[in-house]
Amino acid sequence: MPLITLVERARAVWESLAGVPVVFAPAMRVAVSPRSRLCPPGWVGLVVIADAAIATAPDPRTAHIIEHALSAVPAASVTDANLLHRNLAISDMLGPATLAYLDPADFRPPDAPAVIEQLDARDTTFWQFWSQVDAADLSESGIDQITSPAFTVREHGQITAAAGYRDWPGEVAHLSVLTALPVRGRGLARAAASAAVSHALRENKLPQWRARPEASRHIAQVLGFRELGSQVSICLPKSPACEVGTSERA
Repeated sequence: MPLITLVERARAVWESLAGVPVVFAPAMRVAVSPRSRLCPPGWVGLVVIADAAIATAPDPRTAHIIEHALSAVPAASVTDANLLHRNLAISDMLGPATLAYLDPADFRPPDAPAVIEQLDARDTTFWQFWSQVDAADLSESGIDQITSPAFTVREHGQITAAAGYRDWPGEVAHLSVLTALPVRGRGLARAAASAAVSHALRENKLPQWRARPEASRHIAQVLGFRELGSQVSICLPKSPACEVGTSERA
C-alpha cells in the first residue's frame, strides 16, 4: 500500500468520527460538533495526520477560543502538549498519543512466536486477567473494550499478556495490548499483538495503534507500524465536562 493511500485511509477514519463534515488541512479550523468522537463529550479534539489537522469543539464559543489561540500554529504542531499549555488555559488533557498504521507488506511478526491461545473476549480467564491490573494500565491499554477475540500468552497456567482490537468505522482495527507488570520487557506483548494484527489483516482491516508510552510505541514500530500522526483531547476551564469522569479512549 503506497504511503499516500495509508495516509488517506487514516484521515478518512478520523474525519468520520468528527460528527460533522471536516477535511484535514494545513490551516487550523475548528468545527463545532457536540457529538464528536475525536474526544470525550464536551471536550476539544485535535488530530494530526501527515502534517494536516482536524479539530472539533462542543460549542461555538470554545471553537472560537481554540481557533484564536492556535491560528498561527502549524497544523503539524497543534497536538504538542507544551505548545497547547503555552497558548491555552487548559483544565485537563488526555494525551497526546501517537497514531500508527500498518501496511500489510510492512508487517514483521516475531521470528520465534510464543504459543498463543485465542479466547472469546467474554472468557472468564481473560476477564480475570485484565480486571486485576492497575486501573491506569487498563485504561491506557483499552483491552477491556476489544470486540475481536483475545490473543493471550500463558505462563504457569496464568495469562500474562493479551492483545486484541476494537472494531472502528472504516474497517479499522484499533489495537490493544496489555502485559502483566512482573513479566514486561520479555517480548510477550509483541507476541500477543502480532497474533491480533494477523487476525485483523486476515479480516482485511486497517490496523491502528494509538500509544503514549515509549515501550508501546516501540512494539508497534518493531511490528512494522508507521507513525503518521497524533491525537489529543483538551478541556477548558469552567467546562462541565471536566467535572465528570471521562475515558481516554475516543
